[in-house]
Amino acid sequence: MKKFAFLVGLLAMLVQPVRADVLVLVHGYMADARTWDTSGVNAVLAGNGWQPAGVLTVTPEGMRYPASLSAARNKSYSVNVPAAAPLSIQASVLARELSTLRQWYPGERLILAGHSAGGVVARMLVAGTNPYGVDTLITIAAPNLGTFRAAQGLDVVDAKPFFCPGPGIEFMKSVLGGEEYNYLEHSRGALIDLLPAESGNILSGLNRQPHADIHYYAIIHTAPDGSGDGIVPAYSQDLNNVPALRGRVKTVSVPAGHSLNPQDGWVLVRLLTQPRH
Repeated sequence: MKKFAFLVGLLAMLVQPVRADVLVLVHGYMADARTWDTSGVNAVLAGNGWQPAGVLTVTPEGMRYPASLSAARNKSYSVNVPAAAPLSIQASVLARELSTLRQWYPGERLILAGHSAGGVVARMLVAGTNPYGVDTLITIAAPNLGTFRAAQGLDVVDAKPFFCPGPGIEFMKSVLGGEEYNYLEHSRGALIDLLPAESGNILSGLNRQPHADIHYYAIIHTAPDGSGDGIVPAYSQDLNNVPALRGRVKTVSVPAGHSLNPQDGWVLVRLLTQPRH
């Protein structure tokens, strides 16, 4: 029944050429697609003409997708990526999801918005040839130049201290414990990829690659002193500090911690309604 409903929706889209701008929301580390709902971002988008159209998830059995296609002019899809995996694996999953969306909406404007590590993963798909024809990339509190918090996480997992020496590591393990510590241990590959870019990791190579000639925005979460959000420094969130994008990015500062919040939804609405140039 679900497959039949989806095919009916797809046929309706093919026979009625409705212009549909498609927003794809990519979650960050230690999160999943639900974060766009629980943060209030989807509610703000929905109240301003961007209908949440469902969630795409890649599973061992194949792609899970909504039962039918939305007929709304502007719509947003949330996607699930394996947030604990190395960024290249996350990007390969996102690529499959974007390929599916491109089949549903050929030729329509495709916008990526990624929070935290999800912003980096989304950017990996517009570096080079931009195979899915992304029109706009919006990053939210993204560690584009890496974050020292990744080094802290590795310290906790490896017990080879350089940030918190001596017995402090064991204390942090005892405080974290349980599921949180297990997640850190399981996500070691992602943490390595999110180390400061000068560490020679995947970020250092990504930031030197040519990037597609599209629209770029960076939403920067920061404390009143401009230092950042406690997880990612402000300078790392600013895409203009990426060598390949210097001077090409419009930025918006939001007084907030690292987590998504309704204000991000309002900023997204404002950016999405700006005239294209």
